Amino acid sequence: MTDHPPIPGSPASEPPSHAEPTEAREPLPPKADQTGPETVSPTGQPTGADQARTAQSGPYLTNAQGTRLYDTDHSLKAGPRGPVLLQDHHLREKIMHFDHERIPERVVHARGAGAHGFFQGYGTASTVCRAAFLEKDVTTPVFVRFSTVLGSRGSADTVRDTRGFATKFYTSEGVFDLVGNNIPVFFIQDGIKFPDVIHAGKPHPDREIPQAQSAHDTFWDFVTLHTEATHHTLWNMSDRGIPRSFRTMEGFGVHTFRLVDADGGTTLAKFHWKPKLGVHSLVWRRPK
Repeated sequence: MTDHPPIPGSPASEPPSHAEPTEAREPLPPKADQTGPETVSPTGQPTGADQARTAQSGPYLTNAQGTRLYDTDHSLKAGPRGPVLLQDHHLREKIMHFDHERIPERVVHARGAGAHGFFQGYGTASTVCRAAFLEKDVTTPVFVRFSTVLGSRGSADTVRDTRGFATKFYTSEGVFDLVGNNIPVFFIQDGIKFPDVIHAGKPHPDREIPQAQSAHDTFWDFVTLHTEATHHTLWNMSDRGIPRSFRTMEGFGVHTFRLVDADGGTTLAKFHWKPKLGVHSLVWRRPK
């Protein structure tokens, strides 16, 4: 035993098991820097709250009604590849809870910058889509918001993080929204894990570090337990993780769109953005 203060991010209170757990067990006791919040009011008056109940207090994960959950990583689907079924009440509850988290600085893409411009159609897409803004030489006003995923207010632009962008095309037929990331793959395959990967990547709530990057235990716990995240993690840890500027990073549309041509025919498409200046990044140089 020492009198030194605990080091943030130090290993858990006991070593993790290399074998996949198959039996329920009580949660690990908290580390010294992970105790629950004070059970007094801002004026110092006792609230009567039980500190032990401010965190997970049982061996099983449950839903909001207290029913035990055996799986929180896979959506209920019609067949091996979907579609996702609306009767998956846990998926709906989990995503609804995530969407209603109204802590502004902990919402994804909280830190961003915008740019106005225009889009000019080449006409090459008019054979697969009858949208007016894709016709040859049609100019459409555009607004784009670029952002890091994890950063809060005041975080830096030059952090190692995935960049997102939201594009609005102000077309003659209405507003067309297109969103994307600067990396062509994503950490998860099933949307039910989205709240989990975001909570894992966000800063520690008690100290708000690290900002806008994934240099902490909770993120690495997630990506090592969900190996589907390996591909995106390798992209993030490459030179692409720190773009030189918004003008020198690629964009990869998140969604697949159903395009309809003039004859009613259908084409499935994803939109990619290729920078005219090429792809350039900032590199962390190792000191000599």
